[in-house]
Amino acid sequence: MDKRIGWIGGGAAAAIAIGGVAWWLTRTDTPDHVLVQRDGAIEVRDYLPLRVAQTVVAGTREKALSEGFERLADYIFARKRQGEKIAMTAPVLSDGAGTDGWRTRFLMPEDAGDLPDPQPGVELATIPARRMAAIRFSGNADDTILAEREAELRAWIEDAGHRVTGPAEHAFYHAPFVPGPLRRNEVLIPLG
Repeated sequence: MDKRIGWIGGGAAAAIAIGGVAWWLTRTDTPDHVLVQRDGAIEVRDYLPLRVAQTVVAGTREKALSEGFERLADYIFARKRQGEKIAMTAPVLSDGAGTDGWRTRFLMPEDAGDLPDPQPGVELATIPARRMAAIRFSGNADDTILAEREAELRAWIEDAGHRVTGPAEHAFYHAPFVPGPLRRNEVLIPLG
């Protein structure tokens, strides 16, 4: 047998195994929604109210998201409070919180029941039912890519005759250790 074929086959098997492990390690519940419209990578979705734990951190988007994620992880994994852990869900949401900084939100599982009181800097809230336009993409979602996808989504919204009712949000479905091509990201914009 040609050694090159063995290496190619072994490499393909390793890639499939890594992808499978990455999927298994990052599989989480996601919120149900009703698909209203689809156009390629863009969807319009209706969501029911969502319970979230949220925090606001000042600074650059990436720094604030990292610090906000850690603060919320401390809450759901019961690191800074008493009680049971709360299951991780996806996506992690992030948006500009006006002049205060960046808001990071973890969605609470639908079956979570009564939630424990959060530590200082974290609050529990409910996002009302809403209609969202979303553009999905993979890769590393840096500021440039997020701005490009937001501009693309805004142009589609305008062409489709929809009305924007709020600022853009970013949705991250996978942990940073998942390879870029396997990551799911979205820019979402609320519609009226």
